[in-house]
Amino acid sequence: MQRLRKPESLVAIGVIGLGCLALYETTRIPVSPMYARVGPTAMAYAASLLLIGLGLALLIQSWRGRWVTAPEEPETPVNPRAAGWLLLGLVLNVGLIGPLGFVPASILLFTCTARAFGSRRPLRDAMIGAAFAAIAYFGFAQLLGINIGAGILEGWI
Repeated sequence: MQRLRKPESLVAIGVIGLGCLALYETTRIPVSPMYARVGPTAMAYAASLLLIGLGLALLIQSWRGRWVTAPEEPETPVNPRAAGWLLLGLVLNVGLIGPLGFVPASILLFTCTARAFGSRRPLRDAMIGAAFAAIAYFGFAQLLGINIGAGILEGWI
C-alpha cells in the first residue's frame, strides 16, 4: 500500500456520503400499497446503491495509489467579451421568454452563445437556433403537453 492520497480519498468519501444521503431520502418516498414489488423507488434504490459502490471502489483505488489526479494545467484567462456575450444571452432569455415566448428567446440565447464562442455569422446562428428551439418547443408543447413559454411566434404556429 502506498501513501494515502488525501484529495482522492475525500472525493471518494463524498461520493459515498452522497449515495447514503440518496438512499436515506429514497426510504422517505411514500409508496402506494398498489405496487407489489417494483415501485417508483426501485431505480432510486439502484442508483443510490451504485453510487455507494462507486464511492467504495474509488476509495479502494485511492488507498492503493491507483487513482491519481493529473497535474493541474495552467489556467486559461477568462475572455471578458465572451463572458459578456454569454451573460447577455442569458439575461435576454430570462427577460424575453415571458413576453416573446420560448422560440424567440432561445434564438437570441443561441446566437449570443455562438458569438461568445467566436462565430461571426449571426444570421446563420439565428437560423440554427430557430431550428433547435422549434424542435424543443414542439417536443415539449405538442408531444408532452408541457407549456415552456408560448409567446407571439408560438401562437402563429
